[in-house]
Amino acid sequence: MSVHRRPFRVTALPAVAAAAALAGCSPGGGARVDPPPAPPADVAGHCAALHERLPETVAGLARTPTEPESELTAAWGGSAIVLRCGVPKPAKMLDPKQEGIHVNGVAWLLEKRDDGSFRFTTGMRLAYTEVMVDAEHAADAGMLVGLSAAVAAAVPEGIAS
Repeated sequence: MSVHRRPFRVTALPAVAAAAALAGCSPGGGARVDPPPAPPADVAGHCAALHERLPETVAGLARTPTEPESELTAAWGGSAIVLRCGVPKPAKMLDPKQEGIHVNGVAWLLEKRDDGSFRFTTGMRLAYTEVMVDAEHAADAGMLVGLSAAVAAAVPEGIAS
């Protein structure tokens, strides 16, 4: 995974920001997460610590419950943004051509999916954390800022097993 060490700039078009703010105000259902991760106990402990530090809003979207309820998962805006902690190391993380970014001291593998959504996965932490973002909300570059702060505070640096 190549990690670019450029300063992270938060930019968003006013229309995108307004749409995200409106989406955060609208009622939404919970996010179905099948299956939740099943990490070893030490990794689950880091995930529980992360769960306690996660922000109530991400990209203007309010936190919503996940089904099944778990300290290993979180969601915002229904299923617009879904976090799973304790996932296995992605195979693409071994590919030096893969793109990555650093946000607030946290390295993220960046994967654009065919449907326009993104998957971000932390690297160099004792628990791999995956964040899926739907195509509509992927334009809000600032969404990783709060999540990165929580990861940096709760999940120690290192290589997860």
